[in-house]
Amino acid sequence: MDWDKLRIFHAVADAGSLTHAGDSLHLSQSAVSRQIRALEESLNTTLFHRHARGLILTEQGELLFEATSAMAKRLDAASARIRDTEDEVMGELRVTTTTGFGTLWLAPRLSALYAKYPDLKIDLMLEERVLDLPMREADVAIRMKEPSQADLIRKRLMNIRMQLYASRAYVEDRGLPARLDELSQHRLICQAPQTPQVAAGAALVQTLMAYDIPSTLKVNNYFGVLQAVLSNLGIGVLPDYLTEDFPNLVRVLPDVESTEVPVFLAYPEELRHSKRVAAFRDFVTEEIFAHRQRRDPA
Repeated sequence: MDWDKLRIFHAVADAGSLTHAGDSLHLSQSAVSRQIRALEESLNTTLFHRHARGLILTEQGELLFEATSAMAKRLDAASARIRDTEDEVMGELRVTTTTGFGTLWLAPRLSALYAKYPDLKIDLMLEERVLDLPMREADVAIRMKEPSQADLIRKRLMNIRMQLYASRAYVEDRGLPARLDELSQHRLICQAPQTPQVAAGAALVQTLMAYDIPSTLKVNNYFGVLQAVLSNLGIGVLPDYLTEDFPNLVRVLPDVESTEVPVFLAYPEELRHSKRVAAFRDFVTEEIFAHRQRRDPA
């Protein structure tokens, strides 16, 4: 198969338009159209349905687009490795993690990484969906469970637990429950059990809901839960890594917490020698070590 024709096919499939693909490739629409026709003839199939509003991939076109997308991601990985120099950390690094951990713990600490490597460009992707690292949807992931994908280098960073917290002002105004059944006198702020989250957190919320709590506020990420707690709206279910950065949080019912949740850093085997990945890995490891030392000096 002609590599140049595949490159043009991929651009057309991605753009959904001969004109837009031609613009990105610096080719005329007629030149792009000729290359697509030639590719279809060589494969003896139709790759696009042609409509007034643009081009739609046929079933055969979808199969070929999956293959060219995988090729493009592999080429991106090779390009990233080639760009790594022996002495410098620079260029783009795509990092994915959960919304809560990314906004509440990771992002506030990135200034230290940029101070050390000012030419680094980080693309921080915060979502609960697990991105496919071997397919290069991201370079590095920090996740609240051990990655199951093959061909990944993984490092266990720490363990966390979901616990109950309230603001100091809320406690001074409303007091602290002494028993679980006294939660019915307070508003519970949490993620809904069906919201994408770690299983341990969902299990703790289900346990708490059994105590006939009349007023609740459900938010689909821990950032929202934290903001509601800091606004004195009630008692929230939050990860314990927040206690250092938010000293106004007061632990509620210290014996109530989720099971341990492991936090893993992972990246593809093919990025083992990437200077950018190594710099980020070492930065996160050092920050977590310092975080643990401050929490438990012993």
